[in-house]
Amino acid sequence: MIEVLVAMGLLMVVSLGVAQLFAASTQVNLKARAQTSTTALAEQKLEQIRSLTWGFDDQGLGLPVSDVTTNLSVYPPTKNGTGLNPSPATSIQENTIGYVDFLDGAGTWVGTGTTPPASAVYIRRWSIQPLPTNPNNTLVFQVLVTTRSNEQVRAAGTASRLRFPGDALLNSVKTRKSS
Repeated sequence: MIEVLVAMGLLMVVSLGVAQLFAASTQVNLKARAQTSTTALAEQKLEQIRSLTWGFDDQGLGLPVSDVTTNLSVYPPTKNGTGLNPSPATSIQENTIGYVDFLDGAGTWVGTGTTPPASAVYIRRWSIQPLPTNPNNTLVFQVLVTTRSNEQVRAAGTASRLRFPGDALLNSVKTRKSS
């Protein structure tokens, strides 16, 4: 009888340890899923920005050609926006019209503006800046995707960080090239 009680006690201790491992692995998987989602959403916007025209004319005159009218903050994109014009310096830190959009939990566009709609889960901001050493021919892009909960912490002023755990911040450059 004592042997059975000891065996059951050992089994219970081992089971509790395994249960804690399951809980920890579930939590880590949820964080990894959130990080994957924000990274995919940032990559999507970065590719949209990179697809805009930034080159030289087709006639061989060497004149620069730039898309300065596409509005990427709406879906589908329209021709009443800022295109590849430089963004305000704070567009990556705060919601700036023309350089922000809001997405639901599935990554579907739900709006733009300075205030996220109630259905928004993600806030996606981007910045377009000329490279200081070659401003006429090279642009630097940044895309930040954050969650509303991370944005609330940032807006509360309790932290001065640009990027929180779970956020995605991607950077890229684009140079003019002949078509």
